[in-house]
Amino acid sequence: MSAAQPSQKSFASQLKKVYGFYTGGFVSFVIVLAILEQMGLPRQTIGYVFLIATVLLYAGIGIISRTNDAAEYYVAGRRVPAIFNGMAVGADWMSAASFIGMAGTLYLTGYNGLAFVMGWTGGYVLVALLLAPYLRKFGQFTIPDFLGARFGGHVPRFIGIVIAILCSFTYVVAQIYGVGIITTRLTGVQFEIGIFLGLAGILVCSFLGGMRAVTWTQVAQYIILIIAYMIPVVWLSVTQTGFPIPQLVYGQQLQKVTKLEEKLIADPKENEVRKIFTDRAAAAAEKLKDVPKAYAEGKAGLEKAVADAKAGNDPAAIKKAEDALAKYPKDEAAAKAAWTKDRGLAARGAPMSRHAEAFAGKDDKARDISRRNFLALIFCLMVGTAALPHILMRYYTTPSVKEARTSVTWSLFFIFLLYFTAPALAVLVKFVIYNDLVGTAFASLPGWVQSWQAVDPTLLSIADVNGDGVVQRAEIAIGGDIVVLATPEIAGLPYVVSGLVAAGGLAAALSTADGLLLTIANALSHDLYYKMIDPNAPTQRRVLLSKILLLVVAILAALVASQKPADILFLVSAAFSFAAAGFFPALVMGIFWKRTTGIAASLGMIAGFGTTFYYMTITQPWMREMFYGIPKATPVTNLWWDIQPISAGLFGVPLGFIVIILVSLVTPAPDRKTQELVENVRYPNLKAA
Repeated sequence: MSAAQPSQKSFASQLKKVYGFYTGGFVSFVIVLAILEQMGLPRQTIGYVFLIATVLLYAGIGIISRTNDAAEYYVAGRRVPAIFNGMAVGADWMSAASFIGMAGTLYLTGYNGLAFVMGWTGGYVLVALLLAPYLRKFGQFTIPDFLGARFGGHVPRFIGIVIAILCSFTYVVAQIYGVGIITTRLTGVQFEIGIFLGLAGILVCSFLGGMRAVTWTQVAQYIILIIAYMIPVVWLSVTQTGFPIPQLVYGQQLQKVTKLEEKLIADPKENEVRKIFTDRAAAAAEKLKDVPKAYAEGKAGLEKAVADAKAGNDPAAIKKAEDALAKYPKDEAAAKAAWTKDRGLAARGAPMSRHAEAFAGKDDKARDISRRNFLALIFCLMVGTAALPHILMRYYTTPSVKEARTSVTWSLFFIFLLYFTAPALAVLVKFVIYNDLVGTAFASLPGWVQSWQAVDPTLLSIADVNGDGVVQRAEIAIGGDIVVLATPEIAGLPYVVSGLVAAGGLAAALSTADGLLLTIANALSHDLYYKMIDPNAPTQRRVLLSKILLLVVAILAALVASQKPADILFLVSAAFSFAAAGFFPALVMGIFWKRTTGIAASLGMIAGFGTTFYYMTITQPWMREMFYGIPKATPVTNLWWDIQPISAGLFGVPLGFIVIILVSLVTPAPDRKTQELVENVRYPNLKAA
C-alpha cells in the first residue's frame, strides 16, 4: 500500500462526513420553510428564499474552492474519489433535459420516449468499455489534448476544439433556457431576467474554482435534485396507489390510463374538437396556396358583413362583425404567419395516441418509420453520450484508472435513480390529467392551470375550442418542460415542495451548465491559446484567460437562450449528434487501431460533423428558418429515409468511421512514438495513477 492511499481514504471519509451534514442541513432547511409556509409565509418569498439560498450555497463552495493552480482548475487535482465523481457525473448529466424534459417527453410520446432512457443510460456502457479508462491513462486535461497527442500536429486539435465548442455551446444554451423557465417560476420575474439571475449561480462557481469548484458543487447539486425529484413522485404514488415506491406499482396506473384513453378515443366531444383543429389546419393550408387572393377575399367578406349588419341596424350583429374585422390580420405578412400557425394544428387534430402503444401509426409504413426513428435515436444518444467532452473530462479527475472505471459504475447508479423514476412520473401525471382535469368545467379549473398559463402560454394552454364549457383532452396544449415542475401543484402538495422541485431543476441545469462552460473555456484557453499559440504562457495567465472566456461564453449563451430558439430536448439531442459524429469515430479508432493517421482522423471528424450539421439545417424547422429563410411551420418533406433531425448523427457517425478507415489505409502509418502511445493507453495498469 502506497503512502498516498491512506491519505486518499482519509479524504474520502472526510467528504462523506461533510456531505452527510450537508444533506441533513438541507432537509432541515426544507422542513423549516414548510412550517413557515403553514404560518403564512408568502409563496413568492419562498421562491426567492430557494433561489437565493441555493445560489449562495453554490457561491460559497466556489469561493472555498477557488484556485489558480492548473491541475486543480482543469482536473480538480486528480483526487476525486469514485463515488463522489459518480455523483458529480450524475449531476453533470442530469441536465435540464433529464430533470425537466425526460418525464415530459415520456408523458407526451409514451413508449417512444423510452428511447431517451435507453440511449442515455446505454451510453455509459460505451464510456466504461471504450473510452473512460483509456483517456484517464492518457492523463491530460481535455479531449482535444488527446487528439493533438494521438494524431500529431495542430490540425486534429483545432478541429477537436471547434467541435467541442459547438456541441457544448448548443448544450449550454439548452441549460440556460431551462434556468430561465425555472427562475421565472420561482420568482415571477420575466423569462429574460430569470436567465441572467440563474447565470449568476453558474458563473460564481465555475469562474472562481474551475473543475475543483464545479466538482464539489455538482455533488451538492445532485443531492438537491434527487431529493427534489423523488418527493412529489412518491407522494403521487401514495395518493394514487397507497404504495410509496412508484417504480414498482405504476403499471396498475398505466392500465387505468389505457382505459381512460379508450374512453376518450370514443368520446364524441373529443372527436368534435379534433375535427375543428383538422378543419382549421386544412383551411389554413388552402389559404397559404395563394395568400394575396385569400387575404383580399377574407377582408372583403368581413367588410361586407359589417355593412350588412349596419344596414340591418342590429347592434349585437354590428359589434360581432366589427370585432371579427378587428381581429383579422393587418396585412398579408401577418395573415401568412397566422395561417402558417393554424396549419400546424393538424397535429392536434390527429387521432389520439395510446401511452403504452409501441411505434404507433395509421398503417404499416408509419409504424415502420416510428420504429426506425426509435432505434436511430437510441444509437445517437448512446454514441453521443460516449463522446461528450464535458462528461469525458470528468474521468480525468479520478486518482487512478481503476477509480475511473469504478466511477462509471457509480455514475450509472446515480443516473438510474432518476431514469427509473421518470416513466412512473409520466404515467402518474397523465392519470391526473385524464381523470381529474379532462371533463372539468372551464369555470372550475384548478389554480395550477392559471399559474402555469401565466408563466408561458407555450408551456400550458387550455382553450374552449368547441364552446361547450368543458375541458376536452385535445383542448389541452401542454409542453413537456412543465410536467415535472408542475407535479407538486398537480399532486396538491404545499408550495414549498414546488419550490424544492424548482430548486432541483435549477441544480440540474446549473451543474451541467458549469461543466459545459468550463469545457468551452478550457478548449479556448488551454488547447487553443496554450497548446497552439503560446506554449510558454505561465499558469496564472492561462487560468485567468479561461475565467475571462468563461464569462464571455456564458453571456453569449444567455443572449441566445433568451431568444427561445427551440425546445430544450432538441437542443440537447443536437449536441449529442454533434459529439457522436464529430468525436466518437476519431476517439475509438485512435485508441483501438494503431494504423489510424492524423489526416484520416481530421477528415473523418470534418465529414461526420459536417454531414450531421447539414442534415439538421435542412430538416429542423428553426435551423431551416435561420439558414434558408423557410418559415418554421412549413412541412418538412426532404428527410433522408424518414429519419428525424434529432437523430442526424446516424448519418455522420458511420461516415466518420468510413473516412477514417479508407484514408488511413492510403496514407503513411503513424510513427513509432505515436504507436507506443497507443500501446501505453490501450493497456492501462489499473493500479497506476
